[in-house]
Amino acid sequence: MKIAILTYGSRGDVQPFVALARRLRQSGHSPLLAAPGRFSNFAARFNVDFVSLPGEPEEISRALNDSGANLLRIFRVLQGYTQQIAPQVVVQMLEICSQADFIVHSFLFTVGAHALARSLGAPELSVQGFPVFIPTGEFPNVAFPPLGRFGNLLSHHFANQMFWWGSKIGFMRIRSRLPGNFPAQLTWPFRASRNHPPAPLLIAVSPSVLSRPAEWPQTVHMPGYFFLDEDTYQPPQELIRFLEAGATPLCVTFGSMLHRAAPRIFHTLLQAIEARNERVIVLAGWNDPSLLKESEANQRILILPSAPHEWLFPRCKFVVHHGGAGTTAAVLHAGVPQIVLPHTADQPFWGRRVHALGVAPAPIPIGALSMERVLATFSEAESASLQAAAKSLSARIRAEDGVGYAVQLIEQLAK
Repeated sequence: MKIAILTYGSRGDVQPFVALARRLRQSGHSPLLAAPGRFSNFAARFNVDFVSLPGEPEEISRALNDSGANLLRIFRVLQGYTQQIAPQVVVQMLEICSQADFIVHSFLFTVGAHALARSLGAPELSVQGFPVFIPTGEFPNVAFPPLGRFGNLLSHHFANQMFWWGSKIGFMRIRSRLPGNFPAQLTWPFRASRNHPPAPLLIAVSPSVLSRPAEWPQTVHMPGYFFLDEDTYQPPQELIRFLEAGATPLCVTFGSMLHRAAPRIFHTLLQAIEARNERVIVLAGWNDPSLLKESEANQRILILPSAPHEWLFPRCKFVVHHGGAGTTAAVLHAGVPQIVLPHTADQPFWGRRVHALGVAPAPIPIGALSMERVLATFSEAESASLQAAAKSLSARIRAEDGVGYAVQLIEQLAK
């Protein structure tokens, strides 16, 4: 079966779909992953067929970080960016999907790819890395704080309406520049119509981390995370030597986050690390390595551009990160405590969640970051209770197989 997989964003948005494509190939299918071009080499490492999409996700990252927790600004950023690249993306989407037997789509493709799937008569599956689009009173939309059961429910409906009208207005603005065979009308994927059932939705989150709400319909699935087994990774010698040279280090990573306050953030963290004589591995990610120049000569600090989280995190004492869905999942899988410094979007949601699960101290918003608070959370992250809870939760998560479930579901939906 030829399967088109459409995703966009940072590595955390792309890696789960590399894992899915890899498992689909192992199951005898022919998946084709479409994602930003900067990830073409990453996909090639796992023998995943890949189509490069235009645009640079770093632009979204910078703009989202500047938006903070302002939901209206977040949607404006997403809409403005997608309108720039949408015509070229749609041309590629049409070419890829017209040859596919099945279409898998994620967040930014949700409405457009659904319209195309219906137009082509192709079965589809919406896969999301966080709980979205299906209202519940049990927790708020990931961009909102807790609001009580009724408020939580309203937050989902409000966010859905913003997403829908943002998609529709954007579509109307660029309609004249779209190919003539692109559907002339958009429909909300998760509402049944006279001729179509709602689109099936898979939330790639562990039910051990977030319980599946009872009011969700049977068309919504939440089987677990999509982890990628990086079994071919060969760590550089400097990393091996550092790990063997002393006590277990902690890890600091902010992945694709490009915050304008990055110099202050790194300086505060490194001050706290210095005060405790900690050993630390810093993954610079998309940040400018010059931010860490003052620490290059420190023998207790190793700075790397990146390393597979699945390999590195279990070898660390605890992990300090931004609270992105993918990074949070990787730390949970590793079974070590975590400290979350949320920047924007869904990150405060995951920071609150891991704290509620007892595997992390209370999150520290970037605006409230101070050396005193960092030192206090470092001490808490070393507590026996957090370490035990992290190990216990990791065992449950490792017993799940979100990718395997997704492959079976795709095969069932294609019949």
